[in-house]
Amino acid sequence: MALGSSYAMAVDGPLRGNVRVVIGSSSTGGDTYQNASIVVDELSEKLDLNMKVDAVGVSAAYNALQRDPRGNTLMIFHDQSYLGHLYGVQGYEDPFENYIIGPTIAINPGNAYLVPKDSPYQTLDDIIAAVGEGETVRVAIQPGGVSEIGYTALKNAIRILHPGAEENLVAVNTGSQSDKNQLLFDDQADLINGSVQANEQYTRLPEDDQKAMRFVWLTARHDTLAQANEEGLGQTDRETLLQFAEPNVQVTMGDDQNFAFDKEFFFLYNKDMDPAIVEQIDTALEEIYAEGEIQETQKRSFFIPDFMASSESQEYLRDKAERYEGIIESLQE
Repeated sequence: MALGSSYAMAVDGPLRGNVRVVIGSSSTGGDTYQNASIVVDELSEKLDLNMKVDAVGVSAAYNALQRDPRGNTLMIFHDQSYLGHLYGVQGYEDPFENYIIGPTIAINPGNAYLVPKDSPYQTLDDIIAAVGEGETVRVAIQPGGVSEIGYTALKNAIRILHPGAEENLVAVNTGSQSDKNQLLFDDQADLINGSVQANEQYTRLPEDDQKAMRFVWLTARHDTLAQANEEGLGQTDRETLLQFAEPNVQVTMGDDQNFAFDKEFFFLYNKDMDPAIVEQIDTALEEIYAEGEIQETQKRSFFIPDFMASSESQEYLRDKAERYEGIIESLQE
């Protein structure tokens, strides 16, 4: 009966033919491509459609989505879709006004900040204290997204704890993860944004290696990170990673609140796409996540399963965007 139901969904549903799923990344080695591929492979089988992930980058992805209201072009991206707009980055329109927000699919709890292994800063508290005392700390980030929101929160925390000293925390704007890593290798940055997936390998190197680094902060909520497999990733187990997340590492937002940020992935659709396609994909994903196999695949790649149907995800992500808009605006007053 289950097979019959899925077959009927594919045959009778409005989504037909070849489906291109563009992502807001041009890398086939990053977490967006990996995450999208896991979900799209399952959807392709469930709907009996030819669906392929295409890593085209932000601008090309949005352009492709805008040109195709039929539903044969879908998009998967993450929080940068609205953070880029809030930061005023060129090419980022308000996704809640210009697109349909689709279902969430997963969280990457590995968004991280790292220092060289021989850094004098042992903890994030050391960095906050040093900046408060007048030391300049350079942070390599990619502006306008998930990379920058942690930097903004850290700067905001310093402003609260050491008013005026936040100017000593300086962003070094760059692009890809390899670019950020290189700045650390070349001593052009003291702290970089990275991820468990991309940077864990460097934390295994001996301290005298130029490329050796160590974690000081994971932005994910404790309860999110705690859902990861016990073995963690590489040679770093979950218990070790939890030492770098809240409440063990605290970045104050004032009023006894601490900053945390889950990097979440979700679908975006053309504004004029048939609502029946939204429902078709929601129903298919609901079945896929109910079967349970996709969760194991995601967790093996250090992603946390996070399915939320479109109507729920639209409200949830809009509320999330408004919360982080407050943090961004606090530094622009």
